[in-house]
Amino acid sequence: MNISKKFFIGMMVVALLIGGLATGLTMQAMGTTESQDSGETTETADESEDLTQYEESSADPHDGEVSDDFQSLDLAMDIIEQNFVDEIDRDELMNGAIEGMVEQLGDPYSEYLDEEMTEQFNQSLESTFEGIGAEVTKRDDHITIIAPLKDSPAEKAGIRPNDRVLEVDGESVQEYTVYEATSLIRGEKGTDVVLTIDRPGVEDPIEITITRDTIPLTTVYSEVMEENGKNVGVLEIRSFGEGTAQEFNDELLRLENEENIDGLVIDVRGNPGGLLDSVERILANFLEADEPYVQTERRGEPGEAFYTNGQGHKDYPIAVLINEGSASASEILAAALKEVTEYEIIGETTFGKGTVQQAMELEDGLLKITVMNWLSPHGNQINEVGVEPTIEVKQPEFFYLTLIQTDEPLELDMNNDEIEKAQIMLDGLGYELDRMDGYFDEQTEAAVEQFQQDNDLEVTGVIDELTEETLETSILDAVEDPAHDNQLQRALEEVTSN
Repeated sequence: MNISKKFFIGMMVVALLIGGLATGLTMQAMGTTESQDSGETTETADESEDLTQYEESSADPHDGEVSDDFQSLDLAMDIIEQNFVDEIDRDELMNGAIEGMVEQLGDPYSEYLDEEMTEQFNQSLESTFEGIGAEVTKRDDHITIIAPLKDSPAEKAGIRPNDRVLEVDGESVQEYTVYEATSLIRGEKGTDVVLTIDRPGVEDPIEITITRDTIPLTTVYSEVMEENGKNVGVLEIRSFGEGTAQEFNDELLRLENEENIDGLVIDVRGNPGGLLDSVERILANFLEADEPYVQTERRGEPGEAFYTNGQGHKDYPIAVLINEGSASASEILAAALKEVTEYEIIGETTFGKGTVQQAMELEDGLLKITVMNWLSPHGNQINEVGVEPTIEVKQPEFFYLTLIQTDEPLELDMNNDEIEKAQIMLDGLGYELDRMDGYFDEQTEAAVEQFQQDNDLEVTGVIDELTEETLETSILDAVEDPAHDNQLQRALEEVTSN
């Protein structure tokens, strides 16, 4: 049977269990249960050509005979079932055997979901989720954050891409699968979860308390910003779901016809990926029909390029925003616009997720196996490499902070990491400081006093609980202020400079 590009779905299982979105591209065979991504069914019809074909033979590969390998497996299960000191369920042995085979692949994206995990996955396919709103994977044997979703509890608490989760509520997840870890992280709205994080560049692990909430799965946001006397449309894509391409195309048409934009910024920062079909339909707005947007690479087969039903290049300048939380489908979009149209790609190198999974039912479970790599239009590897920006721009230092985690007031002559966070926040808000190394000196005290005065707080020079909460609220507001967004400001300059 054939596999159409319709069935390339986001590797969504991981994120959905937490309250997030897809992180990669997956093929789902026709004949299995209806695939879903972001709580929506995959598309069933499209006029563009198939991305790939996968032939599924109806013939028994063993011609009706049980191979020696299967006989050995069956015998081993019989021996264990009959002789092990404790009673054990044969289904558990079979699940363990399948998990062992998949683990032997050494691929973080190939996974087996048993009946319970598959049921959890199916329950997660809704329009909203309750969780922290973060994308995770397993990289180098560590549960690793791909990206927090925009405006999610995880983002507000200071979770960052490439954070490694060591513990969940004090329980180590070192030997856990992604699904086992996510079952601990997900939970009801209003409840707290404490993640112990190992962050690159930070010497000691940090604890971050996150209050779970309802995570809506919105995808495209648009606005018009004025820069240098010109109107610039900004289209932010937070994920690539079934309806994303239509939302994008509708908003783009509105920006062109009603707002008369002079330039466009496409923002896929923190976008973990999703449906490949959505990316193809979006890219059709910007590519010629004979320009490839992606290549695939399957074992033993030459690479193959694929094309959109392209409408041609736009007559206005365009820039794309990326960061280390941009993954999979976001990287396909960024790589295509970088290599084919040569638009400016602004921000930081992306996550580097360039493999495709095929998901198949296995009795009551689900087996998801990596079947191919995808490459950039020019054949460049993306997996574990990412897409580099043409213009590298970092955000202000306070964008990368976690919230202050302390139960004691911070005051003069103290020295710790939480004071360093507070100093970076005060500096980001415009208060004068000579040092931001964690030592609470007299100038820090003066800055705190001025902050307290400016916010109608009791002026003590001590960062107590109320001052801490007000400081954190102020810095979160600053992060949301486009004036502090270095990457966005650079993109606006680029598309209006001529």
